[in-house]
Amino acid sequence: MPIDGSNRADDRPGLGLAGARTPVLTCRALSHDRKLWLLALLGLVARAAFLVLEPTTHPIADERTWTNWAVENLVTDKVRFNPLRTRMIFYPPLYPYFIAAPYALFGSLEAVKWAQILVSALLVPAVGRVGGLFLGERAGLGAAAICAFYPDFIWFSVHFWSETLFLTLLWWAFERLLAADAGRSSAAALAAGVLWGLAILTRETGLYFTPLAALWLSWRPAAEAGRTRAAAYLLAVALVVLPWTHRNWALFGAFVPVSTAGGLNLYQGNAPLGRQEVYDRYEAVHGRVEQYRWARSMGIRAILDRQPLWIFEKLASEMPRFWEADSLALVHIKRGAYGDVRAPVAVAAWAVTVLPYLALLGLFVAGLAALEWERRAVLVLGFLIVYNLLHVATHGFARYRMPIVPIVFVVAAHACVLARQGRYPALSRRRRVIAAALAIVLVLCVSPSLLANFKDPAFGFADQQDGTRDEPR
Repeated sequence: MPIDGSNRADDRPGLGLAGARTPVLTCRALSHDRKLWLLALLGLVARAAFLVLEPTTHPIADERTWTNWAVENLVTDKVRFNPLRTRMIFYPPLYPYFIAAPYALFGSLEAVKWAQILVSALLVPAVGRVGGLFLGERAGLGAAAICAFYPDFIWFSVHFWSETLFLTLLWWAFERLLAADAGRSSAAALAAGVLWGLAILTRETGLYFTPLAALWLSWRPAAEAGRTRAAAYLLAVALVVLPWTHRNWALFGAFVPVSTAGGLNLYQGNAPLGRQEVYDRYEAVHGRVEQYRWARSMGIRAILDRQPLWIFEKLASEMPRFWEADSLALVHIKRGAYGDVRAPVAVAAWAVTVLPYLALLGLFVAGLAALEWERRAVLVLGFLIVYNLLHVATHGFARYRMPIVPIVFVVAAHACVLARQGRYPALSRRRRVIAAALAIVLVLCVSPSLLANFKDPAFGFADQQDGTRDEPR
């Protein structure tokens, strides 16, 4: 089977993005990869334009944490990027180092934003190649186009959140995993492990899917070859992550694989307490490692105390937060980070960020209904399910779903390709029932946030806000 998936029926020449005839993307002189890199260039231009044109704003919440760590810690004469001279352990280290490098060279956080828009543009071909390996080149091309111009991704690229770096590393790691499996390549598996390890050092949530990805690689009829690639992948992940784990042991005398934030997230997501009370109790414990151990144990105790209904309670509370029809761009507006924003402008920002998301969710359901389950679907959709459940176990938030949003792009583009080419299948009764159930779940998930934004005074539809919202994490 060719790595580029060119044997798929939806890869006939002459059909453009999602089946539309567009002169540039249907040019036969351009290979699939060249089309993806062209979309990446267009995505880069869109991000650069937004960086230049965005109204004046200021960092909020964790943005300040990451920039402060980078500027006031890593770049100082005392530390000079030496990990043994900094006590950083609460969050993974790679994003602060990423901020610190261009800041040290150019002395400006503006330089960091330019680096980020480049990294964000590199996500486009990664998503396109994953889509091509998973559901065919047409679906990959459509997903890449969505990724290039998706408003949330453009907004994130010029703000200080670790998702921009994490997504690019993660999705190139997925691309190498699929390529390693399709091409029976241990070298590609090693590259996937290096990229996956770097993603883990950016956001620790990637750590928990690592053994499942290795199991997927090893699961083949030719078991020995699969195990070799899985071993190469795991070795590379270990070689990237374990030096930081050893550094944590050397400085803190404790086994902390990457960071200590997970303990607080587990406690915060399960304790029957308000957010500020959780933070107050956490900060009352002396020492970062001691806080980590205490919060982890208290989180586990809270889970055990809520049995046997815990999982049902958490699904009901966290799924609407994880899939909410909201974004940090809107949170910036509602919290005044852009200053006084007129209601019509806020409504326009809502429409630009939320309506594409809602449309993609609808297409995602249609694409899933027509999807044939095979080993690549097990990897990609398995990651979506596991990542979603991680945030059910802790807590959900619109920002936290960003790593799985490209999966929505790919499956939605697949639905468009099938419909455009007249190949959308007649669904069995079972598939129709499952699709309807999933659609109902997603409607229930997005409805509370739609109502909350309607009632928010920033949008001018109501005089008072109904309730309070958590700050961005």
